[in-house]
Amino acid sequence: MKLDSWLLDILACPNCRGALRADEKADELVCTGECGYAYPVRDDIPVLLVDEARTPSS
Repeated sequence: MKLDSWLLDILACPNCRGALRADEKADELVCTGECGYAYPVRDDIPVLLVDEARTPSS
């Protein structure tokens, strides 16, 4: 997964507006805010759609 650090600085979780951190092993961006959703990164493009997110319990 190739994401620039400046991109992570400006992206936010579309559900709760929390900060996102990269999970390189799972190819996901994980919300560090209250919802904890994990958003997939496909072909180095973050898919920041709540419908596509993995919930913390799954």
